[in-house]
Amino acid sequence: MRPADRLEMFRRLREANPNPTTELTYTSPFELLVSVVLSAQATDVGVNKATAKLYPVANTPETIYALGEDGLIPYINTIGLYRSKAKHVIGLCKMLIELHTSTVPNDRASLEALPGVGRKTANVVLNTIFKQPTMAVDTHIFRLANRTGLATSKTVLDVEKKLLKNIPAEFMLDAHHWLILHGRYVCQARKPKCGECIIVDLCDYKAKTV
Repeated sequence: MRPADRLEMFRRLREANPNPTTELTYTSPFELLVSVVLSAQATDVGVNKATAKLYPVANTPETIYALGEDGLIPYINTIGLYRSKAKHVIGLCKMLIELHTSTVPNDRASLEALPGVGRKTANVVLNTIFKQPTMAVDTHIFRLANRTGLATSKTVLDVEKKLLKNIPAEFMLDAHHWLILHGRYVCQARKPKCGECIIVDLCDYKAKTV
């Protein structure tokens, strides 16, 4: 994809959705962190249903840690891998309390040191909460980046690096949310909705369904 096409791509995405954001429901940095950990291999809708029951009862490191794994599981057992996620969440609560005065840290190293927090989760928190120009590459963004020609590679990390390089600076802060929403609802895996796509004429995808 040419630089001029990349610029036009994000101009259109911004025009269609000036203020994009995550579809996870949260009211604090800690709630978002927990929700993103829970969202691994799960849908945002499923996570939001679980946290709608959990957060009114416990939504701080101290209150969730007090539940323990056995107390947390009934709230999240509708989510895939809930047992390992319960262990991770209780572990990260313990670390936040002991090492970070119960505050979500704003640097990558500290975030990735927390149980259940990998590079993608750290990127979501750094971008959404701390407004850092990071790129969390999930399956939707990986697919869209390769299909459109925005950033082509066989590895997630390389796609991330190329996106950070290729996306015009003025769009970088919101680019993660535009791309994930476009990948989730338009540039879908099995049947991309090319006929509804606002960037179809800019895209390098050879098998367009128009």
